[in-house]
Amino acid sequence: MVAMDNTQRLETFPDWSTFVDLLKPAGDAVELTLEPASAALRAEVYRQLIMNVALGYFMYFQMDPDYPDWIPFLNSAFLLQPNPDDTYYLAAVDPKGTYRISGERGSVRIFTFALGYEPMGTSERVGGGLGQLDADTDLSVAPDGKIEIILSAERPRDRGHWWPMPAETRTVLVRQRSYDWGRERDGRFAIERLDQSGLKPRMPPAEIERRLRELLGGFTGRLSRMWLEYQRSLRDSGVVNRIEFTGFGGALPVQVYWQGVYRLAEDEALILETELPKNVRYWNVQINDALWNAAEYVYRHSSLNGHQARLDADGKFRAVIAVRDPGVPNWLDTCGYLQGTLVGRWYGADSHPLPALKRVPFASVREHLPPTPTLAPPERAAQLRARAVGAQLRRRW
Repeated sequence: MVAMDNTQRLETFPDWSTFVDLLKPAGDAVELTLEPASAALRAEVYRQLIMNVALGYFMYFQMDPDYPDWIPFLNSAFLLQPNPDDTYYLAAVDPKGTYRISGERGSVRIFTFALGYEPMGTSERVGGGLGQLDADTDLSVAPDGKIEIILSAERPRDRGHWWPMPAETRTVLVRQRSYDWGRERDGRFAIERLDQSGLKPRMPPAEIERRLRELLGGFTGRLSRMWLEYQRSLRDSGVVNRIEFTGFGGALPVQVYWQGVYRLAEDEALILETELPKNVRYWNVQINDALWNAAEYVYRHSSLNGHQARLDADGKFRAVIAVRDPGVPNWLDTCGYLQGTLVGRWYGADSHPLPALKRVPFASVREHLPPTPTLAPPERAAQLRARAVGAQLRRRW
């Protein structure tokens, strides 16, 4: 055991109950759900809070602008509305520093870097970004797939693509977006700080206490509250069983989002119908549950993208949103929820059609669709197996 040096000595440190007590107010998030009296949603809120604690550990104890590394941010475990086609990684940076990102592009559909403010949930700020680099449109990828980016406030003499950091920059976010899950090859990337060196020091107890207090007394409840409030405002504004465009705080300049609250009964379905842009680099639609989590998407058919979807003969995309399998290729499984949200994306598109929703009896779904193939239970089972394998072959954390 390494002896504690003089700078680490202390006489007392708060006991564990002090920190556990900080979590108690987070449970009030139940009152912000779509159904505050629901025992099931109460249970799921508590589960979500534990999810936030797990994510918060990475944010508060594994992010260091002096010794940067990538943390898993949003994925199939940290579910506060990730895009199922994306995996996200986050690193802390100091805008006064100089950093190098290096690695390989891989073959995922879209590979981007984004500069941002402090991480989601660590403050009251919602959304916004400070610039994005798309590996295919903004970077010079070497013939062997290698990439290199220098981040700093002032242009350095080092080789590589220079990306200026505004003074407000606190994070770099990586998005890897896959169309054909498991077949596309994920990129590899590292980040290093170039303007200082030395051994990473042991974290002082006072700093551990500060971070614990913020994680448990601030972040854990704040992250749930911010999205539950957003979801309720969407419902209360009347965007129920219809779609509207949204900017999500300008998260991606070349991406147009659309969203809506879905609500149906067990014996009903919603038919989503939309034109497609003539030219579009990427598009998708996903189901979120009643807590704004991305609905289970590894083992359930809760999202579709432009590679996975089947288009009808007229070139339109139609999907059936339902609790039960309607036996059509484009099923969006609500995973047992009768209300939640829909989110879709047009990325790099020359137009932005607004989808429509129609509520119909489940038994008469096909009467509201053009001729559509039937997907028998064995075919659906095979589809779901392939989906789960493809999801797990991706780098998610």
